[in-house]
Amino acid sequence: MDWRDQGIILSTRKHGETSVILEVFTPMHGRHAGVVRGGVSRKMTPILQPGGQVDLHWRARLQEHIGSFSVEPLRSRADALSDRLALAGLNAVTALLGFALPEREPHEALYARTEPLLDLLGQNDLWPLAYLRWEMALLEDLGYGLDLGSCAVTGTTENLIFISPKSGRAVSKQGAGDWADRLLPLVPCLKGQGDSSDQAILEALYVTGYFLEHKLAASLGNRPLPEARARFVDRFSRQIAR
Repeated sequence: MDWRDQGIILSTRKHGETSVILEVFTPMHGRHAGVVRGGVSRKMTPILQPGGQVDLHWRARLQEHIGSFSVEPLRSRADALSDRLALAGLNAVTALLGFALPEREPHEALYARTEPLLDLLGQNDLWPLAYLRWEMALLEDLGYGLDLGSCAVTGTTENLIFISPKSGRAVSKQGAGDWADRLLPLVPCLKGQGDSSDQAILEALYVTGYFLEHKLAASLGNRPLPEARARFVDRFSRQIAR
């Protein structure tokens, strides 16, 4: 059993005295783990950092075995990590992928959104909106996408200002009626419209956070979302407040 692919490093954990178990996100093999022999060495440690892009060769005697990786570096994103917002963002992305993705299941469309997102690390004028759109793509890819094209109650495409927390569908002002105080705000930037200021993006992240917690995490046994996601939102909020 063997394959070659490239991928994004999600995490490592020590395995024995000299090896690590490496978890990566690849386009063809999804979230996948394997042992890297000598992974704690001075040569390998800088390569095996979360967010790094690597070329991978996986081998195992049987498909169900954890197997082992041979790893070659393709691109390091370490240069951006002196920036606190970039580091918090990277940790949020890798933690959510490790949390949400089933093992060994391809998610090519999500991978195609993740790689360019990580390439924007350190560009703080572009990163928050790109990250918001990535969270929406994550929800979509895992079956919890927001449907914001028309009102769930009336079918209209006008005056859509709410989102149903139950269905993730848009609701118009007229359609909300007496239920308005129980609905989530439809921040225009969730539809790629209107104000994309940092404050608007922050408000939209509270909305996507609701669906990550109450839909996605709930479907995974009500495990709590990774703390890295909350730390990123908190870091972003504090940056806005300066």
